[in-house]
Amino acid sequence: MQRGGGQKLQRRCWLSVFLALGFLAPLHAQAVLHVAAAADLEPVLPAILTQFAERTGVRAEATYKASAVLTTQILNGAPFDVFLSADTGYPKKLIAAGAAEPASPIVYAKGTLVLWERKDSHLPPPSIALLRSPALKTLAIANSEQAPYGQAAVAALKSLRLYDRLKQRIVVAQNIGQTAQFVESGNADAGLISLTSALTHTLSSIGSYYVIPRDLYPPIEQGMVIVKKTGNRAAAQRLADYLLSKPIQGELAAGGLAPAYSGQ
Repeated sequence: MQRGGGQKLQRRCWLSVFLALGFLAPLHAQAVLHVAAAADLEPVLPAILTQFAERTGVRAEATYKASAVLTTQILNGAPFDVFLSADTGYPKKLIAAGAAEPASPIVYAKGTLVLWERKDSHLPPPSIALLRSPALKTLAIANSEQAPYGQAAVAALKSLRLYDRLKQRIVVAQNIGQTAQFVESGNADAGLISLTSALTHTLSSIGSYYVIPRDLYPPIEQGMVIVKKTGNRAAAQRLADYLLSKPIQGELAAGGLAPAYSGQ
């Protein structure tokens, strides 16, 4: 009798374990969504991803780097689910390589280039005149071979016919976030950075900015794609839809990114 009772007790224990695992499985079935995000999004995206998790139950973690660097990582098999670029060119490169879903990149926002300078600078306030001033000894820009904002900076300087004059005074950063750090730390007199960086609490309290006229550089249309190897396609699409929703487009605008489409 004791032996039979022991077997019954053992079966009940195993049943309890299986039931517990059954209840826990849904908690682990929802994998973390890995987002490759352009560096200009670092000031605005974390809060949005937190809201997304609260609303949908899907936790998303972002890695912030230059768009070119993230593109290379995805092509090399990095386990990202969604790519939020600072342009549409790099997402198109992934599509052409078969690394992203075969559709046009979805434009989720438009970037703005600004000239930023510390308030305690000995130079005049940021403006086109500052770029022309011989007193400007160093100008920080993002790497134009890796960062769309760097490409926009070079285009704007060339439109102003100032690139050749300033070329020897340019300090090149890896991405737009590092560009802002160069000026904030005093390692450059001024910098061509994203409006998202200029509007952060830190930079807005210690510096001022001038919006570079949009006709001086090609539009910075920021595109997103779903990585083809994602194991969480449904969640990735939910995030894409969430970023295009009217409330989130408003949050992006408040953080320095123009709405993807007019009328939003």
